[in-house]
Amino acid sequence: QAQLVESGGGLVQAGGSLRLSCAASGRTFSIYAMGWFRQAPGKEREFVAGISWTGGNPYYADSVKGRFTISRENAKKTVYLQMNSLKPEDTAVYYCAARLGFPYSDSARLAENDYDYWGQGTQVTVSS
Repeated sequence: QAQLVESGGGLVQAGGSLRLSCAASGRTFSIYAMGWFRQAPGKEREFVAGISWTGGNPYYADSVKGRFTISRENAKKTVYLQMNSLKPEDTAVYYCAARLGFPYSDSARLAENDYDYWGQGTQVTVSS
């Protein structure tokens, strides 16, 4: 089993920035990719960003392109999400996820169901 723990959420004014972190631990073996999803109240979970572990190739949802940056630190099994120019519509619980396994590919274009493990989430609130 593996565990993912998010941190860095909080309250920020529109236009501000926030940096989320997610560290994997336990029996992770090898990581193929890690990503971020979010879920706003009353809405379904949506993809935000993903990153391949070997090559660090990012993949973003259109709604966050140019504003968010995903990165990873392989040795620490940690993925980050730098969020700039935050908007009220970014308000949601943010979840990190990991896909374990050997790098059969170097793409982070994974479906939500392709991720094996999930964190408990961290709240991000952007006020107007």
